[in-house]
Amino acid sequence: MTEPQEEPGDWIIEASGVGRSFAGQRALGGIDLRIARGEIFGVLGPDGSGKTTLMQILAAILDPTEGACRVLGFDTVHRAAEVTARIGYMSQGFTLYDRLSVEENLAFAARIRGVGDIAYRERRERLLDMAGLAAFAQRRAGQLSGGMRKKLSLCTNLIHEPPLLLLDELSLGVDPVSRRELWRMLRAFRDNGITVVLTTPYMDEAAWCDRLAFLHATRLLAIDTPASLRERARGTVYELHTNRMSDARLLLEASAEVIAVQWFPDRLRFQVATPVALPATLRPALERLGELKPAVPDLENAFVQLIGDGGQQALAMPPTPGAGAYQVASDAVSVSGVTVRFGSFTAVDRVSVSVAAGEVIGWLGPNGAGKTTLIRVLCGLLPPAAGTVHVAGLDVLRAPLALKRRIGYMSQRFSLYPDLTVAENLAFFAGAYGLSGDVRRQVVAWAIQMTGLGGIETRWAGKLSGAQRQRLALACAVLHRPAVLFLDEPTSGVDPVARQRFWELIQALAASGMAVLVTTHYLEEARYCHRLGLMFQGRLIALGSLDELRAAVAAKDGPDADMETVFMAHLARARSLSASEAAA
Repeated sequence: MTEPQEEPGDWIIEASGVGRSFAGQRALGGIDLRIARGEIFGVLGPDGSGKTTLMQILAAILDPTEGACRVLGFDTVHRAAEVTARIGYMSQGFTLYDRLSVEENLAFAARIRGVGDIAYRERRERLLDMAGLAAFAQRRAGQLSGGMRKKLSLCTNLIHEPPLLLLDELSLGVDPVSRRELWRMLRAFRDNGITVVLTTPYMDEAAWCDRLAFLHATRLLAIDTPASLRERARGTVYELHTNRMSDARLLLEASAEVIAVQWFPDRLRFQVATPVALPATLRPALERLGELKPAVPDLENAFVQLIGDGGQQALAMPPTPGAGAYQVASDAVSVSGVTVRFGSFTAVDRVSVSVAAGEVIGWLGPNGAGKTTLIRVLCGLLPPAAGTVHVAGLDVLRAPLALKRRIGYMSQRFSLYPDLTVAENLAFFAGAYGLSGDVRRQVVAWAIQMTGLGGIETRWAGKLSGAQRQRLALACAVLHRPAVLFLDEPTSGVDPVARQRFWELIQALAASGMAVLVTTHYLEEARYCHRLGLMFQGRLIALGSLDELRAAVAAKDGPDADMETVFMAHLARARSLSASEAAA
């Protein structure tokens, strides 16, 4: 979509110098913004950048403490009621009534919006068909999957046919299949003249917007089309294919011109501050280590280019304390024919897989595919109905208590104690793993240095930023140096710089011999994994490196096919096979 033209009446949203402070602390400042009729406008930024505050100002829920904002022609302070009556607003904690059915939730939304019976019946049928929820109209909302709940919430916000939709992190935590369906709906809304403004933590999703606004530290960094934002970073991104990763990383981290480094299994991707030739001392040194070539920038590179290094210190793996480290002589994980049933429902169906020490393997699949159930089996929390499971050298069924000292687990919700400080959280988890005295002090110091938490040890965990909580949760999970680390959507909602730095830590832990199993809905993270396991209806439908998965489905884009294309091709093939089996 081209840049909107400035014509009277075209601007659905106009913000001038908008800011908001809470108790004297600025949450948003100096925002100038105009959004046109019939566009999908994305707002990106890390936790604490001001995204939700901006959305609540646009929805006339919060009044700005500086500047002015007009939505649909109405001032959001003096004409708030007119704004709220004419928009659809979906917050991160979107409201559905779990005890009511899909249809009852939709009928209630229509009633409070003053939609008449005739109009409701026509819109109900159309919305439920569009969302693929017609067959589930009598199902309680509390029994829906995460993706279906998001689609129902969208429908409840569309029942009064608003010209503007405000969606705060619509697809956070939603699997790739449901995310694609949500975006199909958004494009249909736009084609019907509805303006959509959304916040998102996903850079691949941001690329589907017509225009984007980047927020950072409460300020607006840039507004432009995705293509134009990527173009700003052209000439700043390089890739180095090398088998001497450690030497290359040391060179890059020592260079003042390098502002970001991404560590992939087969290469390093790095970014310099300005699009100029690499320093004369750096280029030949890198070329001696492997093949160096320019790379096409993506939106993550555009974000990094706008903020520089983000003021964050480089993270590096310090020497590991010897006590508490577990090593396994064979595979870190060995699973054979594992099946899990709940009554007549098969949640995991004859899955077999092995994971080597030092390997990073990513688990992908739609909601309900069986990923979480399988992880629970591997952690000794759920006995399988059939099959054998060995993790960290132990038979999981025979030694569940001993297993807990050899594995680490980081949940999506970060199991931290908000009323304890960083140091107190670390001390507590070290004690829970049976570490005490000098050993505990050594591993806590190691974890703080490894995750870059130095200087904030006395800060309450509840007061940390999302990226800091993420690193603290990782530190707590690896204090005892587990042989196997399980990570459940560990980077959900963090900005690209924090995501890159987190994956540096994961790669460093794997390089030290730790096996890492990651579940993620962020498909671009597949690039960081040595292998990927794709699950569907309880079955492991594909396992291999990204290149191997591309080759297996002969993706139309060949070796350059993105992960979503590969994922959807494997899923389509699995559905076809499942349908053939059912027909037979």
